[in-house]
Amino acid sequence: MSSPLPPLVEPAAELTREEVARYSRHLIIPDLGVEGQKRLKNARVLVIGAGGLGSPTLLYLAAAGVGTIGIVEFDVVDESNLQRQIIHGQSDIGRPKAQSARDSIREVNPLVEVRLHEFRLEPDRAVILFKQYDLIIDGTDNFATRYLVNDAAVLAGKPYVWGSIYRFEGQVSVFWEDAPADEAGNERGLNYRDLYPEPPPPGMVPSCAEGGVLGILCASIASVMGTEAIKLITGIGESLLGRLMVYDALDMTYRTIKIRKDPDTPKITELIDYDEFCGVVSDEVAEAAVDSTVTPRELREMLDSGKKYALIDVREPVEWDINHIDGAELIPKSAIEAGDGLSKFPQDRVPVLYCKTGVRSAEALAVIKKAGFADALHLQGGIVAWAKQLEPDMVMY
Repeated sequence: MSSPLPPLVEPAAELTREEVARYSRHLIIPDLGVEGQKRLKNARVLVIGAGGLGSPTLLYLAAAGVGTIGIVEFDVVDESNLQRQIIHGQSDIGRPKAQSARDSIREVNPLVEVRLHEFRLEPDRAVILFKQYDLIIDGTDNFATRYLVNDAAVLAGKPYVWGSIYRFEGQVSVFWEDAPADEAGNERGLNYRDLYPEPPPPGMVPSCAEGGVLGILCASIASVMGTEAIKLITGIGESLLGRLMVYDALDMTYRTIKIRKDPDTPKITELIDYDEFCGVVSDEVAEAAVDSTVTPRELREMLDSGKKYALIDVREPVEWDINHIDGAELIPKSAIEAGDGLSKFPQDRVPVLYCKTGVRSAEALAVIKKAGFADALHLQGGIVAWAKQLEPDMVMY
């Protein structure tokens, strides 16, 4: 076992009578004690996202007595969030998530100062923002933001706790390029790019909106993230720096994998265009969609015109069971890519593909065009856009 990291934060001068009463169960833990609680009081933690991972993390860090909590969040509360984003409630639907989160934190612990940063994290302000905090917690669900958080944390010299969830599995680690060497003089610094040098190909890893997530998984992963934050702030225990924790809720297994500094990881000297770096879709997919994309209203007119079109739903059967467009046929993208789905395509009609948001249908479009369906089309914005514009009463997920 390597030596513990030194405490990240200097202790505050004192705890008030009210704070001693509130945090008494912390104060009687020998490793934490009054000194550790004073460090928590003095700590400034920035949480990126008040969603699935941000929600439990924010609540527990507030309850633990982290003195200043910043929240980066620009989204509003949606009904589909409530299955896992426990910092928000029914009455918060339609409200800015940052404001809803702040109100919940105040209810848990009015002694915490909450700072709201109600904007999308962008390269032009990330480093300046990170320098105002001791520690960053990244609970975001897209690769562009993850690489931005990593690179900005490196440039700002800050450690950060990272977590990721999908369906029944989660991962957590700590990254800190400037981490102090251990007692033997071994360097411990590393960053997210040492684990994942490049993002996966576009479309390979579905988002939670596309693939789903077991709501309670967020609590399991976020509790580990919050624990890592407290350990870093107070200097207790051995952090996940240099280790990746992988959790499988179905098997109920936790395992850790060693991460080492990759000598081939390029030095981070500036922030880049992360949307371009990660890509929403590949060049091949983007090319296939050019002049082959229809809007919901155009599709409605096409279907009403009397011409023959084959409306193909490329989502998974569980999604089809929730909702689908009348007259459509289900041929999942997974079956199309495997090859067996292609034989189900009618030869006498122009195929029009749709998915939830338009990403998977564009990817399936590229596959079927290669297979000879040169005139195939796909629906821009997917069934979400269709429902919004043409069937507002449609059940949405």
